[in-house]
Amino acid sequence: MADTPITIPRLANKGKCPICGRPTAVRTRPFCSRRCADIDLARWLGSRYVVSQPADDEAEDLPRSDDPDSG
Repeated sequence: MADTPITIPRLANKGKCPICGRPTAVRTRPFCSRRCADIDLARWLGSRYVVSQPADDEAEDLPRSDDPDSG
């Protein structure tokens, strides 16, 4: 088994770029180019994208860091 070479399947060029809609490139997935990847990064850094917080009912199930019972 140790002498068996490990092969990694080549990923097919599937999907569309979330910025411009063109087909994605393997090297810049999920984008079509480095330019679209940079546009996406600039949007994150400029706070145009936001990761939402859990809903209030979901937050109640999570242990709080200041809760003495949380460990």
